[in-house]
Amino acid sequence: MDPHFPNDHGNGRMGGPFHRHKSIHKLLGGGKVADILLWKDRNLSAGVLIAATLIWYLFEVVEYNIIPLLCQIAILAMLVIFIWSNAAPLLDIPPPRIPEVIISEHAFRQIAQTIHYKLAYTVDALYDIACGKDLKKFLLVIVSLLISSEVGSSYSFTSLLYLGFLCAHTLPALYERYETEVDHLAARGSEDIKRFYRRLDSNLLNKIPRGPVKTKLT
Repeated sequence: MDPHFPNDHGNGRMGGPFHRHKSIHKLLGGGKVADILLWKDRNLSAGVLIAATLIWYLFEVVEYNIIPLLCQIAILAMLVIFIWSNAAPLLDIPPPRIPEVIISEHAFRQIAQTIHYKLAYTVDALYDIACGKDLKKFLLVIVSLLISSEVGSSYSFTSLLYLGFLCAHTLPALYERYETEVDHLAARGSEDIKRFYRRLDSNLLNKIPRGPVKTKLT
């Protein structure tokens, strides 16, 4: 018999310690990207994974440089268009037509505004954490940065990007399939971390003297 894991699905709310009110598909945007990440279309998701793996292989294993690779792709595309254009009258086929890809000024502005908003929000959040208003978040950020530093020094940037892609391409689908079990384990781990932090806070952190924190002027 499969083990039973308690959840909160019966009360109309997504279960687990993450307190979700939306499905994983909606949290990921609910569009084509969400379908790819959740493997709704297996052929398309597999194709994206194969393409990313090929790119990682070319840059990390074969050690291709981005400029020669782009130049060779452009040369190949120009040769194909040249042969196609000259053979079209002989074979009675239409010549190649390259669709125009136009990105509007409005789209550029939206992208810039989004990046500016995210950057400003991140800087503001890091400033609040660095001021020591929430010691738990401060320690968590410090530990996370130390771990990121160690991981970054052990792997190349290309491998880190590929690893991040693999996590984004597989973890949401695995979580959607084993949601109840993961939520149960996450809830137990969260309780263990809270108990450890309470002991650490009472035995060590409360004894650290801290001066008053100046509030920011808005």
